[in-house]
Amino acid sequence: MMLHVPQVLTAEEVALVRQRLDAEPWVDGRATVGEQGAQVKNNRQIDELSPVGRAIGEQILARLMKNPLFFAAALPHRFVPPLFNRYGAGETYGLHVDGAVRTLPGTQLQLRTDLSCTLFLCEPEDYEGGELEVVDTYGSHEAKLPAGDLLLYPSSSLHRVHPVTRGERVCSFFWLQSLVRSDAQRALLFEMDQSIQKLRARLGETEETVALTGNYHNLLRMWSEV
Repeated sequence: MMLHVPQVLTAEEVALVRQRLDAEPWVDGRATVGEQGAQVKNNRQIDELSPVGRAIGEQILARLMKNPLFFAAALPHRFVPPLFNRYGAGETYGLHVDGAVRTLPGTQLQLRTDLSCTLFLCEPEDYEGGELEVVDTYGSHEAKLPAGDLLLYPSSSLHRVHPVTRGERVCSFFWLQSLVRSDAQRALLFEMDQSIQKLRARLGETEETVALTGNYHNLLRMWSEV
């Protein structure tokens, strides 16, 4: 399941984030990938232990934890702190799959990467090329979202960033371990949650919505790993 989460950050917040990021040193993006990824990755990143990057990452995660759409879809348990990349003319990241397990920077703690997140920090008209393409069972899907919007997709998906031909593409990217490991179970819970919300908005709280909410939580209780 791919999900577009709009307006995680406002335009004003994106501008402040970019001002802080642009003042930071940028390093070779291959520093955070394995041998396979290094063969197809050509971009720049902020050091994963950068205090500025970590502070901005905490701001992003705080916003996401209060975002009902994101929370319902991801059911987040733990996050890898957000990283930041940029692509200029000729830079790209070829077809790859994210590693199944990542170590949290500066620690020995590890988490399973169930979902990947890309938060766009530039407008689509700021650059040409640079589309994020995700390949799944249903084909290929390309995304180039407005600044402040986020794309959520399974980390098990093959994906790539097409070459940038003009301007610069700047994004934050990170991974999370969900309370529910299975993509299929998580998608079912999300669809059920959204239906309950629509029924509640149309009918108010009723005996039926209470019962459905109970079913939702019992399924979450059955499938979650805490």
